[in-house]
Amino acid sequence: MKYWLFKSEPETYSIDKLKKEKSTLWDGVRNYQARNFMINDMQLGDLVLFYHSNANPPGIIGLAEISELAQPDPSQFNKSSPYYDPKSSIDKPRWHCVKVKFKKKFKHLISLDQLKENKALKEMLVVKKGQRLSIQPVDKKHFEYILKWAEE
Repeated sequence: MKYWLFKSEPETYSIDKLKKEKSTLWDGVRNYQARNFMINDMQLGDLVLFYHSNANPPGIIGLAEISELAQPDPSQFNKSSPYYDPKSSIDKPRWHCVKVKFKKKFKHLISLDQLKENKALKEMLVVKKGQRLSIQPVDKKHFEYILKWAEE
C-alpha cells in the first residue's frame, strides 16, 4: 500500500463535496509528474490525505481512498472544459485520472503551519519550499503520524 496527498481548492472541490458524492474522478490534473504517479504508482486501496489548498488556512482535512485505477481523463476531450486538451485524442490520451472515494473528514484541519512546525514531519514534501505538486507521495510514517494527530 502507498500513501498520497491530494490538493484541491475547497471552492473547486472540497472534502464536504466528496463526502456528499461518495466518490469522484480526480480529473483536471495537468502535470506530467502527478499524472505519472496516477498511471504508474497508485493501486486500489491506497490511502489519500485530502488537502485544502488556497484556503485560509490551507491544510489536511480528511481521508480518501483510491477506488479505481488510472483511466483516460474525460475532461481532456470536452471542448467546454477548462481542462480540454486539443492535442489529446481518444486513441492517444495524454491525461489520466484515478477515482477516489470518501473515507473520513477529520475533526479539525491540520494546517500547513502546524505541519511545518512539527519536527516529525520536516521531510514531508508538502512542507518543503517549492513543492507545489497537486499529488504527492507520503511516507508511511508521516501518514500514520498525521492519522494519529487527526484523532486527537
